[in-house]
Amino acid sequence: MTEKTGAGRHAEIAGAGIGGLTTAAALAQRGWSVTVHERAPNLRTFGAGIYIWSNGLRVLKAIGAYEQAVVGAHIGPQFHTRDHHNTTMEEIPINAQGDARLITILREQLINSLVDTCRRSGVEIMTNSEAVGATPEGELLLADGARRKADLVVGADGINSKVRDSLDLMMYRKHLGYGAIRMLIGRDDADVPAEDRDRYIEYFTGTRRILYTPASATDLYVALCCAADDAAALKVPADRALWTESFPHLAHLVSRFGDAGRWDAFEVVKLKKWSKGRAAILGDAAHAMPPYLGQGGGCALMNGLGLAAAVANAADIEQALAAWEERERPITEHTQDTAERLGDMNFWPDDLRSQVMKITGKSRELGAERMKTARHAPTATEPLA
Repeated sequence: MTEKTGAGRHAEIAGAGIGGLTTAAALAQRGWSVTVHERAPNLRTFGAGIYIWSNGLRVLKAIGAYEQAVVGAHIGPQFHTRDHHNTTMEEIPINAQGDARLITILREQLINSLVDTCRRSGVEIMTNSEAVGATPEGELLLADGARRKADLVVGADGINSKVRDSLDLMMYRKHLGYGAIRMLIGRDDADVPAEDRDRYIEYFTGTRRILYTPASATDLYVALCCAADDAAALKVPADRALWTESFPHLAHLVSRFGDAGRWDAFEVVKLKKWSKGRAAILGDAAHAMPPYLGQGGGCALMNGLGLAAAVANAADIEQALAAWEERERPITEHTQDTAERLGDMNFWPDDLRSQVMKITGKSRELGAERMKTARHAPTATEPLA
């Protein structure tokens, strides 16, 4: 039996996050009808910032979401890592060359730009609609008992994906013993010295980190990172006295921490395969990673567009999904593995970490490995202007 090609095909997608919405928009723009299911009652997202490197920006441009997504974005001149003495260990220049651009924006702004792109492209988005599984034959199973038939089913329903687990695709899920409290506060000129205000800076002390990320002219994204067994440090609201003791040079910033925030553990997920039959998995459901490269969202963007390009006019969906995985998985797993290795230094003694990072920060080879994903040319994209 010959499968349908091009127009007339239908996709059912679980999850209205970065990966699900990107896939939906890209498929709709290629003539597919698409329905996205979101279990939450609305499409609002947790208030924090997000890093988007050149690879992700190229995907946003390809699907027509770029102009809206980057409105008011922050463009920093460097990324610094600082040791327990507030001495710079690494300084990574960014946005000085076309292949290594970086912006930071509010996560909500990114999601809104993807939602609006989907709606302009004719995607149907259903809220209060929870997916609980899928079949290889192309059915999305909903919590209300409905069975939605499609030419393609996509599970982009997060790290606890029920779609993935119903298909028995998990290879392993590893907890890394580390995580972060993420929060969004207003920017204040007194938080850091004037020369640091527009930089992205990660501060280390012991096993704790503070990530300082301007996300707009008025918004500051802060991540308080610590070991998963550091009970005092992972409390929400954040213990201001404890964090001030660890980072006295950031006392003004710490004093402004509000009561909001959420602890998220860092994990790695790898699958036996990214698909089974007509069902595919992407985003954190397929390739969750720690955030040290700022590429979790970037990989979801790349793999969503790559998936749509692979199946768009394919005569055989299963073969197209296999080809998609073969093409996209190597750069994604490079990103996962590199990010996981960068997390090893969380548990090093301060002096050792400082000495090593001052040396490795000067290595072109190591720098190239870390920037490989940012400089990657994603499927179905063109260079940024």
